[in-house]
Amino acid sequence: MTSLLTLRRAFVINRILIRHGLEEFLAPTPLSRLTQLMRLFALTSNRNKSLNRGQRLNQALTELGPIFIKLGQMLSTRRDLLPDDIADELAKLQDKVAPFESEVAINVVEQQLNSPIDQVFSQFDRTPLASASVAQVHSATLINGDDVVVKIIRPGIKKKIKADLKLLYLLAGWFEKYSSTGRRLHAKTIIKDYQTTLFNELDLRIEAANTSQLKRNFEDNSILYVPAVYWDLCRKRVMVQEKISGIPIGDIEALKSADVDMRLLAHRGVEIFFTQVFKHSYFHADMHPGNIFVDASNPQDPKYIGIDCGIMGTLNESDKRYLAQNFVAFFNRDYRRIAELHLDSGWIPAKVSVEEFESAIRTACEPIFGKPLDEISFGQFLVQLFQTARRFEMEVQPQLVLLQKTLLYIEGLGRQLYPKLDLWETAQPFLKSWLKETYGPKAVWLKMKNKAPEWLEQLPEMPDKINKLLDQVEKREEHQHQLVNAIQTLKKAQSRGAQKIVWALAGTALVMAGFSELPGWLSAQWGDVGLLTLSLVCFMVSFRS
Repeated sequence: MTSLLTLRRAFVINRILIRHGLEEFLAPTPLSRLTQLMRLFALTSNRNKSLNRGQRLNQALTELGPIFIKLGQMLSTRRDLLPDDIADELAKLQDKVAPFESEVAINVVEQQLNSPIDQVFSQFDRTPLASASVAQVHSATLINGDDVVVKIIRPGIKKKIKADLKLLYLLAGWFEKYSSTGRRLHAKTIIKDYQTTLFNELDLRIEAANTSQLKRNFEDNSILYVPAVYWDLCRKRVMVQEKISGIPIGDIEALKSADVDMRLLAHRGVEIFFTQVFKHSYFHADMHPGNIFVDASNPQDPKYIGIDCGIMGTLNESDKRYLAQNFVAFFNRDYRRIAELHLDSGWIPAKVSVEEFESAIRTACEPIFGKPLDEISFGQFLVQLFQTARRFEMEVQPQLVLLQKTLLYIEGLGRQLYPKLDLWETAQPFLKSWLKETYGPKAVWLKMKNKAPEWLEQLPEMPDKINKLLDQVEKREEHQHQLVNAIQTLKKAQSRGAQKIVWALAGTALVMAGFSELPGWLSAQWGDVGLLTLSLVCFMVSFRS
């Protein structure tokens, strides 16, 4: 049963949406019945009428608080489902909230580390560097002199998240029940994915492990630096990490003032993305400008610095092959190949016509090629591809949604840094080289070479395994033969049963005829006794059957 607290929160949401002129989002739900009443409590209705609905939704979610801000940020990644005006504005949501008291932060650190703070840090800055909905960050210095940052989970946030999630599930259920758009969006599934992401962010050990993995992946590649984690000082609600210094990637003026090679910086951003996706199968899925800095100590050899690894994406071999081959086919305008890749991967039902799907992809993608090559967007291609594929019953995979979001971030940053960035020029050699190295003759030979010791080890056991396999085949054939016989027996039984019913019905009809007034010719030919005798014969035949 819905609690009074949940209903109260639903009442507040209703009032805020109406105040921002967003009644259309309530129309498919039972809350729409309260719209007139809510206008009395909204104080000002349809505030900022000059703003579009996306801008007004941005404001409403900001007023609703941190959990709704993060939900809006996540929804902004579903450009395959949302209108562009809403997705664009949701992407601008900033996860910034008022910090909690420094005394509270210190208490959390001391409880988690089971030690007085002055025994761990020689200095702890009471003013936070940053404060977000789930955690805030403080600068500090360790006893050994290392400069670090301390990330601390916001007290009481788990209880608040659970309460808001309960309400979001209720709203999502209404949305799916009363709105075709809600069913198409799979609203409850989106909230479930959101819940998983949120609860992962509440355990900073997960972020610490993600950070260590990403750092290890780029140990031999200096274009991305990931700060070190102090594992001895990491707990569920506290994480201590190396403090970095650099220019925020979004501060274009500062980068230009430092004489940074912007073209090289933009190309390296694309290279980092493709290296994470295709080489490591593990990528930072939250690479917005606030999480990326630039080491400009050598302006002609700039390096990226990545922080906040709370959300990471992974891809399997099938996903990587699908993406690489689709990208190559896209830039070759080979829409037939794209359609075949979807069918071969099983992502589109086998019943779908290749020709029909090819035509739909061509219609969606051709306008993209109306732009100069340096303006063609990988991210926009994925958005169009997913939108088209959903019409043919393709369920978008969560890891690909994360990838699409990351690619849109990287492209936006790249073009902001260097407007004439030609993504295809950067990506094509990488993709073709990866496909060749992974699926070319040399790659096949290396795989066989690596498997050879295992095959040789199993070789003496092969005769026994073959015998077992043949026995299984024989047993399977025997079972199939028994099944065929059983089916034939059943068919015969059904046939006999049908005959029995026919004879019984005939006998019943003759009995009924014997007790009714017969036509003259029938009565003269058979008579009542004759009909009853004939019916008795029919019943006897039926019983024998």
